Order: sequence, then structure tokens, then C-alpha cells
Amino acid sequence: MEFSRRPRQAGERRELYPHSLQFYQEPPTESISLAEFESLAIDRLRLLKVVENLGVSYVRSDDMYKSKLQQELRKLKFPYKALVEDDFDARRKDHISHFILRLAYCQSEELRRWFLQQEMDLFRYRFNELTDSLRQKFLDHVNLQFEAISEDLKNECANDLCASTPGFSMNKVKEQMFYKVGLADAVELFRARRVFIKDGFAYVPLKDIDAIVLNNYRTKLSKALALTARSLPSIQSDERLQPLLTHLSHSYVGPDYSVQKNTGKISLEQIDALAGKSFPLCMRQLHKALRENHHLRHGGRMQYGLFLKGIGLTLEQALEFWKKEFIRGKVDADKFDKGYAYSIRHSYGKEGKRTDYTPYSCMKIIMSNPPSQGDYHGCPFRHCDPELLKQKLQLYKVPLSGINQILELVKGMHYQLACQKYFEFTHDIEDIGFSLNHPNQYFAESQRLLSGGREVKKEPSHLGTSQQRSSGQESMNSNSTPASSSTATDAELEGLEEYFAED
Repeated sequence: MEFSRRPRQAGERRELYPHSLQFYQEPPTESISLAEFESLAIDRLRLLKVVENLGVSYVRSDDMYKSKLQQELRKLKFPYKALVEDDFDARRKDHISHFILRLAYCQSEELRRWFLQQEMDLFRYRFNELTDSLRQKFLDHVNLQFEAISEDLKNECANDLCASTPGFSMNKVKEQMFYKVGLADAVELFRARRVFIKDGFAYVPLKDIDAIVLNNYRTKLSKALALTARSLPSIQSDERLQPLLTHLSHSYVGPDYSVQKNTGKISLEQIDALAGKSFPLCMRQLHKALRENHHLRHGGRMQYGLFLKGIGLTLEQALEFWKKEFIRGKVDADKFDKGYAYSIRHSYGKEGKRTDYTPYSCMKIIMSNPPSQGDYHGCPFRHCDPELLKQKLQLYKVPLSGINQILELVKGMHYQLACQKYFEFTHDIEDIGFSLNHPNQYFAESQRLLSGGREVKKEPSHLGTSQQRSSGQESMNSNSTPASSSTATDAELEGLEEYFAED
């Protein structure tokens, strides 16, 4: 991708971006700074994350879906109205940011699939928002020769259109716009006998024309992603761009959990109870494995240790926590001090390069360092066998309907959305109202909810007892008493939940 002079004249702007919607066929050719490069990409990544979340939470034709997506487009300054004369900056941002993320998300098949799906959903929304005249202008702009038929021709063919288009009454035919499309573009509709054919052309209703346009866009974008992937070696040799692109493909765009405002607010005695009430499944799994085996491998120690650091454990508490657990297994105190204590101090920025490591985001956990045999780190929704994941969800009293919903999301590779659904079922709420991107975000939101920061459903909860079980019950001693039955522990946690409810 070549970057050169930035266009400035109004005429050049209109020539570059004659329409607010495009197929992104021509790469940008202007100079931008690395700071703007990253800023544009992160804004588009935020937008695509919203598109992904809304696509699962709402029907795409629903007014709430449209309203929330338009709100996000406006907030991030992407084109949201079909044709505004002075929205060059928004169109430019849309154009450049797409190509940057195309570079970042062409690096693996999984990344390509995710990027393609979100871009398709975004395109569908924007195409359906076009007026009739602007839709025709866009079709001409991308060289799709789909001509809207006249009212006279539609009235003349009304009976045939009604008979050939499933689900259409005569009134619906009169209301709907039809397009004259070449048979090659409407071959699927023709095979399914869902379209009227006359003189070698298919007369396609608007509800189906968007599917044809989307299929055309998908084909072009899929090919473009494959071609971009082939050019990666030359891009990877650029030491300025490669770190940025790698960062973007694993990027987390939420709050910074490296600043531990909660430091010292949690006692070690509370961790078991908190694990059962407010830990995401990935951390709950690690906690359970640690309690059972009295050991975690390096990947698990890093993922879980940094999470605990993020929720408020001090260095001294962390050293005590890990030492107490490890010496219950095959590691004696001397071996722990010599072999493990250093890495804990290192993660708190007290050894080596003095880097203060941040807790892992969902994207980092999902995309890097997959677990092998004997490991417990990673994302259960991404790395667990579906049958094993189902057993875990049953163990934590997720209802069968909820398990099926979660497994469907996992099947569609929507791992973070599956975790959001897990949050909803284990906290007995209809909609969490936020995009889940970080295990520490999960913990903080759970604590706010449990302290009364969110409204819980009023009907009786089928998860009431399971929500209050400590992870101690998940350990080897399966007959231990749930921590929530202790009045002292409940009172201790109540104070903690009030703290996390604060801004």
C-alpha cells in the first residue's frame, strides 16, 4: 500500500469519494503519520466490535439495532448519512481505516473470517439505509448494472411478479422496488425459482437485491484479503508497521486495567468466594486447577497472576497466595523462593527490565499461546472441546437453553459474545449492556451488579445457589461448605462489592 500526497482540493475530494459507500477497490495513496495510522485503525476496530455485539444481541432489521449502530457511527465520525456534501473527512477515515485493518486482519484464516463478517454486516446496514436514488447511484458507481424498473413496467408485470416472488402479495409488489438484473448475478434466485424472468433478465425485489450486492462485495473482499496476505512478507519487513499491525490484530480497546486502583482492597480469604461469584470462566478454570493441583504452568501463572494483580492483589499478597498453594503440592518453600518468587516480582515490575505487566485482554488470551496438554490457561470458549465446555457450563448450573445459546456462539467463533452470554446466565440478567473485552472488566462489572449497580430480573432465579458457591467447592474437597453460607464471608464481600460499585 503506497502513501503519497494528501488531496486537498474540493474537486479531488469529490473524485476520490463520490459516494459515502464503497467496495474499497482502490487503496489510499496519501501520507499519514503512524499516530494517525493507529488512531484510525482503533476507531474502526471499536466500530466492528460494536457491529459484532449488536449482530448477536438484536435482529439486524430491528430499529434498536439500527439506532445503536448509527449512534456509534456518529460518535466515531464514520459516514452515517447516505450523501452529505461536506463529509469528506468521514469518508476518508472510512476508506483508510478499512485498508489498515485489512492489513492487520489478513494474517490468519481466523482473523480474515472475523473481519469479513463484521465488514459485511456494516456494509449491509449502510446499503439498506440508502434512499432509492442514492442506491441506484451507488450501483452505478460500483459498475453493477442493476436498473430499477419503472412503475409502468412494474404494473404491467404485477401478476407475474406476485406469482414468482415468494411471500409477496399484490400490495407488497406495488410497495416494493424491483431491479432488472442479469441472470448471471441472480443465478441462486433462479435455481430456487424465487424470481420472475423476462427477456433474459431477472426482476429482483429490493429485499433480494441487497443479498446480490452483498455477495458481490463478499467475493471482492475475500479475494482482496487473500491477495493482501500474500504481500505480508514485504510489509513485515517494515519495522515501523509490523508491530502496529500485530498489535491491532490482538488489540484491546477498553479501559486500562494496569492501574490497580483496587490495590489492597481484597484479602486472600476472599478469593475463593470471589472466584465463584465474579470470575470469568477462564479465571474460574485456572483457580479451580490451582486449588486441585497446587500448581500451574507458566502460561497459567501469567494469565491468572496478572488477573489477580488487576483486581487488587499487592505484590506481597501475590507472593503469599502462590507460595501457600504451591507448598501444598510438590514445591517446598525454598524451591518456591528460588524458582517462582522472581517471576512474580518480575510481573509486578520489580525485577529485570522493571516492566509493569498488564492483565491479559480477551483478544490476547484468545489469539496467543494456545494451551497444550496439562495447561489450564487460554479461553474455554475458544480452546475447550465443545463437549467439555458443555460439562463445565452444566457444573456451574447454566440452564440447557443457555448452554445451547453459548455453544451456538462458540460454533460461530464469537468467543467474547459467548462469555457475555455466560455472564448473563450466571448473573441472571437479560442484557449486560456492554461489550465484554477483558477478564478484569468481567470482574468489575460483576461486582457492580452484585452491589446493586444494575437491575436484576425480578422473577425467581434458578441460579441463586450456584452464584454464591465458592471455588473451594470446585476443588478436590467436593464436600466442603460453600463460602457464601458463612455470614462473616458474606459481610466481607458485601463491603468489597460496594467498593467496586464506586467510579
